[in-house]
Amino acid sequence: MRIVFMGTPDFAVPSLRALAERHEVILVVTRPDAVRGRGRKLVPSPVKAAALELGIPVLEASRADAVMVEAVVSAAPDVICVAAYGALLPDAILDCAPLGCLNVHASLLPRGRGAAPVQRALLEGEPVVGVSIMRLVQAMDAGPYCRQASLEVGEKTCAQVMEELAELGADELLAALEDMQAGRVVWTEQDDAQATYVAKVDKGEMFLDPADTAFVNRRRVQASLDAAPARFSLAGKGVRAIDARVSSKEVAPGKVLVAKRQVLLGCADASLELLRVKPDGKREMDVSAWAGGLRGVDLTWERA
Repeated sequence: MRIVFMGTPDFAVPSLRALAERHEVILVVTRPDAVRGRGRKLVPSPVKAAALELGIPVLEASRADAVMVEAVVSAAPDVICVAAYGALLPDAILDCAPLGCLNVHASLLPRGRGAAPVQRALLEGEPVVGVSIMRLVQAMDAGPYCRQASLEVGEKTCAQVMEELAELGADELLAALEDMQAGRVVWTEQDDAQATYVAKVDKGEMFLDPADTAFVNRRRVQASLDAAPARFSLAGKGVRAIDARVSSKEVAPGKVLVAKRQVLLGCADASLELLRVKPDGKREMDVSAWAGGLRGVDLTWERA
């Protein structure tokens, strides 16, 4: 198949690579280079970097303007495949390919429509997440789907879950295209009455809070991503919690217990044992390496 692929972040890269192995990807559309990192330099999107490595022409576009529409339409694709592109697409693009426009969405639709389904699912303590291969329509994530697959969250971090879902989505996308070629694809219309919508996670939602339970704070750590990290303040200094677990040890809310190279934060009902942290201005480290430097500080903690 002749395919135009549209995507931007790491989540989309496995789908692009899988398509390039099996089909003819004639054009990749991605968001423009963005300023990232401490050096504040322009950095290409992960999809652009992968496309250039694969030798596929790339068009950068922040929105579906006339130039982007013309490029996609003139490419004459059999199908358009999308994975976290990051912009709405007009009918001129949705309708230009004979086999339509397929999207890899990281939720089990109709639940989890919207911008941050995985991070929101982890924040809410969902035990299972998944991906859906759906047909794009003008309404947000409302098109019919032809394939779904799920995985258990367990103790995985949000980054680990998204990495696994990205690979799962790539496999399901290839299978959907095979079904379409063989004429056996079956589309399931979504039940709008069962739909849930997830908003982008705000940084403020990710602040650990001694007034909340240890489990709620643990979910924030598990759902943490660079764009919205789990943070708290200890002795007036910010710290990012990279990994943590609920502990049975009793520590008063707002207090910090440092013992045997462990650091525990007192929460409303129990304590949260930190496993990996990144203090502001320092590298990420195991708590055992951080605990030794905590002697002599005011051992209380609060929201960042």
